[in-house]
Parts: sequence; structure tokens; C-alpha cells
Amino acid sequence: MTAEIYLDNCATTRPFDEVIALGNLVQKSNYANPSSVHARGIAAEKLLGDARREIASLLQCRENELYFTSGGTEANNLAIKGAVYRHGRRGGKIITTQIEHPSVLKCCYRLKEEGFTVKFLPVDHQGYLDLEKLSAAVDEQTVLVSTIHVNNEIGTVQPVEKIGAVIKKRNPRTLYHVDGVQSFARLPVSLKRWQADLYSCSAHKIHGPKGAGALWIRKGVALQPLFQGGEQEGTLRPGTENTAAIAGFGLAARISGGRLEKNLHLLHTLKQKLYQGLQQAGVAPRLNGPPLKEAAPHILNLSFPGVKAELLLRFLEEKKIYVSAGSACHSRRPEPSHVLTAIGLDQKNLFSALRFSFSSFNSRSQIEPVIEKIVAAIDDLKAWMEPK
Repeated sequence: MTAEIYLDNCATTRPFDEVIALGNLVQKSNYANPSSVHARGIAAEKLLGDARREIASLLQCRENELYFTSGGTEANNLAIKGAVYRHGRRGGKIITTQIEHPSVLKCCYRLKEEGFTVKFLPVDHQGYLDLEKLSAAVDEQTVLVSTIHVNNEIGTVQPVEKIGAVIKKRNPRTLYHVDGVQSFARLPVSLKRWQADLYSCSAHKIHGPKGAGALWIRKGVALQPLFQGGEQEGTLRPGTENTAAIAGFGLAARISGGRLEKNLHLLHTLKQKLYQGLQQAGVAPRLNGPPLKEAAPHILNLSFPGVKAELLLRFLEEKKIYVSAGSACHSRRPEPSHVLTAIGLDQKNLFSALRFSFSSFNSRSQIEPVIEKIVAAIDDLKAWMEPK
């Protein structure tokens, strides 16, 4: 039986075996509530502390600046709504970009409905934010700027250090939130140098379990809680913590962080091999986003004009090759990608785009069969679609 080739690692990653084993152990033996004061509760609380320590080490931040959430979506919502609800009296303006993750865009749309001013800045054809337009947009009324670090569809790596400098020069009181869900443990992070105030990350993007995320909140920054309840996570995120998932998050962070430099080279090599291999095979796909060397190493977005992405995706799926037609949060919807639309793709490239995203579980030996199957699929699909 043909082994599967999973190239949809932006949507989620396969958990490390060690993470699965730890999760099973915690569910079986450390099932107590971390807030309980007896021995089992204290043991569960220690697991949370260990995880917080691992993630803080990777982010080079204080442990007490990290707050666990249910994932990246909640972390983004807590960062944005929490900041605006708490500091909105200073001014009701929020700035973001047109290519953010849905958890940021929809959050901002909701705040706009509530009466806040939201500015959605455009990007260029490679997905980069114009720093001059950002500078012109930030004013005394700006409470928050939120930008994604690595775009989850085209791999654009925003110049977050320059963005932070522009924001703080224009208004030092404006908070800067970085959505780091696709960059955490995949690219180096320097929160201090970026002048960031808030940073979101998620476990299942780095071979951890689903159901755990974290928000870094710079010391001195106050947020409004979105929920009311107990005193967990400093009352900022009440509710009994998902101990098994958080423990797995910490372990995944430690393993991924230890492999970061090695993975940077491996993932870029895999991406380059796939793109160049398709070109050499005569397919000539269109590269969407920045040049290969500028983009995040694990994301490759290609258009195959003349072939519908959904048909190509299904063909590859039959061969046990799993890719994506865009963000998993939108993949079941008929609308075109808001990211590809924002960078100006025309119709033939917009509806023929596939995203390939890699992880350390992928290997060079997997790339050649992927190229072969794509070439075969395009030949078959084009022949089927040509008028008889």
C-alpha cells in the first residue's frame, strides 16, 4: 500500500510520538484539576509550569507573561478584543492588514460593528505591508495594530521589527500584536527587538496537540478578560486548564525549538526541490507570494493555470498526497482566498492555486513522487477539459 504524503502542515501537523505518549500519560495519571490543593492537583499544576517554562524559553520572555488559551484563535481574540475593550477610551482605532488570518479579520469586523474604527491596510503583490501607509495610518486614536508574522497561505514574512518601530515612533502608547501562529518554533522570535506587546501561538502547528495555545502579554500591558469565571491564568483566561494538551504544547515547543535551525534548511530545501522540479517537468506553475528565499521555509503557494485547484487537490488525494487550496478555515467555502485576492491574482490563477506546506516529517524522497503525480494529474485534467 502506498504511504501517504502529508503536505498540509499549515492546517495542522502530526503530533510528535513523544507528545502523544505524554498526553496519554497525563490523561491516565495526572488527571486532577491543576487548581486543586491536594497532591494530585499540585502535580498537575507542575505540568503547566513546566510547559510555561519551555515556551517562555523559546520566546525569551518571562514565564508570568504567558497565558494559556484553547488555541491560536482564542489567543488572537483575547489579544485584540482584550486590548480594545480595556484601552478603547484612549481612542477607538484599530489597524490591521487585508491578509490576516480569519480569527483576526473577523474579530476586527465584529469590533467595527460595535462602533470602533478599523483600518484594513492593503499589501503589495507579494503580500508585504507598506510601511509608509502604516505610518500615515497610526495616530493618537490608534489603540492597537495587529499583523500576522508569517502569512498562512503564501508565506510572506512581514518585517515585524520595522513595523514595530514605525508604530512606536508614531504613537508609543499604541499596542502591537503579532500573530505568530505560523512562525512560533519555525522562525527565530525576538519580541523585545520587535517592540511587540502581544504575541499569539498554537500547539498543533508545531507537532503538539489541538486545544492548546498561548498569548504572550508584555509586562505592564493590561487586557480585558473575554470570559468570567475562576482565577485560572491570572483571571485573564478563566476555566480549568487542558493539562494534557498544555503539557504536550510545552514538549512540542522544546523539541521543535531544538530542531529550529536544522528545520530551516530542510524545509527550504524541500520547497525549492518541489518548485524547481515542477519547472523542469514543464509544468511552469506561478509562484504566489515572495521569492522562495524570502518566504517562510515551510510554505509554497502555486497556481496551475488551466486546472481548477479543487480538481487537482482531489486527484492528488486519491494518490494519498494531501495538500490544500488555502487556509483550512476557508477550505470548505466557495469564495476565493482573501489573501490571493488581496495580492491581485487574476481569475485563472486565483482558482488554480494550491498550498503545499512542509514539516520535519517530510523528506526529500517524497518530493519526486509528488512532482510525478502533479504532472500526471495536470495532463489528465487538461485532456479531460479540452473540447473534443
